[in-house]
Amino acid sequence: MILKNNSKISLDKFIDRALYDKSKGYYIKNNPIGKEGDFITSPNISVMFSEMITIWLIAFWEKLGHPKKINIIELGAGNGEMMYQILRSIDNFKKFKSSAKFYIVEKSPLLKKIQKRKISHNNLTWINDLNKISNNPSIFIANEFFDALPIKQFVKKKNIWYEKFVNLKNNELNFIDIKTNKFTIEKAIKQRISKSINFIECSPLAFKILNIISKIVKKCNGGILIIDYGYDKKKMFNTLQSVKNHKKNNFFKNIYKSDITHMINFNYYKQKLKNMNLDSIKFVTQREFLLKMGILERAEIITKNLSFSKKAKVYLRLKRLIDKKEMGSLFKVFFATKKNNNFNLGF
Repeated sequence: MILKNNSKISLDKFIDRALYDKSKGYYIKNNPIGKEGDFITSPNISVMFSEMITIWLIAFWEKLGHPKKINIIELGAGNGEMMYQILRSIDNFKKFKSSAKFYIVEKSPLLKKIQKRKISHNNLTWINDLNKISNNPSIFIANEFFDALPIKQFVKKKNIWYEKFVNLKNNELNFIDIKTNKFTIEKAIKQRISKSINFIECSPLAFKILNIISKIVKKCNGGILIIDYGYDKKKMFNTLQSVKNHKKNNFFKNIYKSDITHMINFNYYKQKLKNMNLDSIKFVTQREFLLKMGILERAEIITKNLSFSKKAKVYLRLKRLIDKKEMGSLFKVFFATKKNNNFNLGF
């Protein structure tokens, strides 16, 4: 069991243990991606997704002035599909290929093994510490990375603030709210809380990572591209959920064997990154981004000489990526860079 009987733990620490415990953690011991897993990501739906990301990377590199050395860093590469396709696609872009150094930041030893089996490339390095990348312009890519980080939740009831904890009593897990105060919360989230706010859901770890990234970008230039599911509203709400076999799961069942995730509040990310001086921020749906990047035109090219059945499969996968009722609207694309870069492709 994740807790001893009659004990409690804050929500973020519970999630961290469930997902990243060194001996039992979900992401440490499981490959969650694909039909046999618990969810599927855009790069695993269609190669065209990774091709659009590759075009975007090359265009941003050009906008930065074709630097002779540039770092491309993927945060949490899953089964390695996106990086694999990016490295294949850049063979057609010799100048970019000779300039780019690629990195994967991966916490899971199992997923790292899967990635290394899939990708054999002498220009790719796996790292655990973002500060280990070289001092060159750096472009960070995060596809479904931030939604898997542990979160805290705070709620205000009758003018009193509480933090959500997980409690184990009589061998049953449940949520409990434990009284805290505004100043403790402000210290945890590193910002002031206005009187109008009654609920907060955020990941201190996410903003610790973004703070490191912002310092690298400010010093060396570059930016961060985030693709994740979320919303863009000032008012936060409870988005915590557990997923198993591509369906929602009871939060307290299948611990260590199910994913725990949340929706990104991109409005909150905007505020945080602006405070970190990455103040050129762009935000669209995944549908808008992929259409502007030319994914329909790419589909036409690759299906031109295919049989009807193979062509149908390509467009079925495309539909899943861009349809408003599927990933097209639910997933968002968020880009932050320095103001003077003024790069708009895809937005």
